[in-house]
Amino acid sequence: MAEYPALWYALWLIIAVFGVTTWYLRNFTNKVEITKLSAYTGVIAMSTMLIWTLIDF
Repeated sequence: MAEYPALWYALWLIIAVFGVTTWYLRNFTNKVEITKLSAYTGVIAMSTMLIWTLIDF
């Protein structure tokens, strides 16, 4: 089984936080720009994790 670095787990945390934040902002507020920023940040983090995982592990 592969050993994952601490930064890899930090990416999981970032993905989870921005996923919940995006959901909350979309369903309970009218802040469109902040919702987009949150969603884009989550997508970038998820893409980074996917590429890193496919390359290294």
